[in-house]
Amino acid sequence: MISALYLTRNGLLEPLGQSQVFSYLRGLSNSYSITLITYEKDEDWADSRRVQKAFDECRTLGIRWLPQHFRFTPKLVAPALSMVRMLWIVTGEVRAQDVRLIHARSYIPAAVALVAGWLTSVPFVFDMRALWPEELITAGRLQRGSWLHRLIVYSERLCLRKASAVVSLTNAAVSYLKEQYPQNVNGKPLVVIPTCADLDRFVPSDRPPERRVIGCLGTVLSGWFKIDWLASFLSVAARRDPELWFELTTRDDAEQVRAAIGGDSAFQAKLEISPSPSEKVHEVVQGQTASVMFYMGGAVSELGRSPTRMAEILGCGLPIVANEGVGDVAKIIRQYRVGVIVTGPSHQEMEAAWDELQELLLDSDLASRCRQAAEEIFSLDSGVAAYSALYEEVLKNNGAMGRKR
Repeated sequence: MISALYLTRNGLLEPLGQSQVFSYLRGLSNSYSITLITYEKDEDWADSRRVQKAFDECRTLGIRWLPQHFRFTPKLVAPALSMVRMLWIVTGEVRAQDVRLIHARSYIPAAVALVAGWLTSVPFVFDMRALWPEELITAGRLQRGSWLHRLIVYSERLCLRKASAVVSLTNAAVSYLKEQYPQNVNGKPLVVIPTCADLDRFVPSDRPPERRVIGCLGTVLSGWFKIDWLASFLSVAARRDPELWFELTTRDDAEQVRAAIGGDSAFQAKLEISPSPSEKVHEVVQGQTASVMFYMGGAVSELGRSPTRMAEILGCGLPIVANEGVGDVAKIIRQYRVGVIVTGPSHQEMEAAWDELQELLLDSDLASRCRQAAEEIFSLDSGVAAYSALYEEVLKNNGAMGRKR
């Protein structure tokens, strides 16, 4: 098999690592000998049972897993040090494992792959995921025009130019890249592979939910989630349907989320906030009626966002309440008629969204349309096939197809 090296700053043990890294690698490992470098957080690494399970599954799949320790501090020094260490590991692995392709998931791994490629002549795939510099600005973590912003944008442009292929999550982001960086992206593979879901697991429930539940899946304290919109919608929903329950499935601090959501004691008593193991998330979603997600739509940062939760929710046959300006979200919802687009955070606008959702829920074909949308856009099998085809194209273009270990 041809050896490939996969780099990510996410942890294999966290839910995102399971759904958006390992899910693909399970399929790709049938055709490639993969070395996986991840960065694990303390709370995940402390679960020795899950750590051993991950090692065992990697070993079964023939994946060589090299987990690293994720450090949050010092704020700017920690990422820089992790880049240096990653580069050291990558260059060693390229030589030791005869690596022919580097898959860099997001910006920091791509910068490492850029330097490693220069040192070793191994091509790399820049899997952008989203428009990270713009995301940091939207979240208030980076100031436009600052030295750090200019450095990240310069790195982005360089990675786009030197990558053998570029992967984007959305068509909206591809249009932006072609307009913003025509000289850097023209003439090379630039493909859209949205966040996919395991649609063998995320399926509609075979029995009706025991109660009516409005859900929200994933982080809401990230800085790029409109938690004020969420609070407004839940407030309207609670008033319109006293029998309704609310489930926020998140690893965010529950007390901080409760404080941000607000509401009286009766509402808070029906608000459940808790994390879920990645292998149980589908069961949580299957027990819900609809799901809500509001991102900082309208900003450039949101053009590249393809929420994982959208694929999982639609796969379970549930409609979505969302906002405009977030990647291809609104386009998909309207095309397949699988949700409601909210126009603003006011109670009047949320009332209108609630009424529209209730009418939609009366549609007997709703669940099948949601499932159809998931299968046509977010199928994990399609995602694996797309990555495999891209690997083959990059290797062929770089003359590495014939050099197998």
